[in-house]
Amino acid sequence: MSVTIIWLIAAVVFALLEAATFQLVTIWFAIGSIVGMITSALHGPVWLQFVLFCAVSLVVLIFVRPIARKYLSPEKTATNADRVIGMIGVVTQTINPLRGTGMVSVGGNVWTARTTADQVIPKETQVEILRIEGVKLIVAPLVQTPEAAQSQQTAV
Repeated sequence: MSVTIIWLIAAVVFALLEAATFQLVTIWFAIGSIVGMITSALHGPVWLQFVLFCAVSLVVLIFVRPIARKYLSPEKTATNADRVIGMIGVVTQTINPLRGTGMVSVGGNVWTARTTADQVIPKETQVEILRIEGVKLIVAPLVQTPEAAQSQQTAV
């Protein structure tokens, strides 16, 4: 079997692997294999074919991959919900992790809410929105009120 055919088979295998995964992993080696195949067809020595395969694969990987990732990767679409992170809200229904209850009003909308720590946060307490997990706000109380401290003790 000629070396040119081996390079062609390698290019096809790398292309098929890339088509199966579409993760921009093996396409660079397919391009390098094509260069190796062309070098072989021009009767270049095997060591030169291999060196060009490695060099072209590496160069294409380094310079083209970031550009390809930019255009092929789906962009994370920011939603308006993200804007509530860092805002201050008011607890409208006591947040109780044992009961799985809790609501917070922020920015004119009411959200279900949970805390980072397993603590009870009473109604009317101001909280900071730390993050969003699914459709729930993860919050932390701004100030530990006496009512919050008492609710924690009675919940435990």
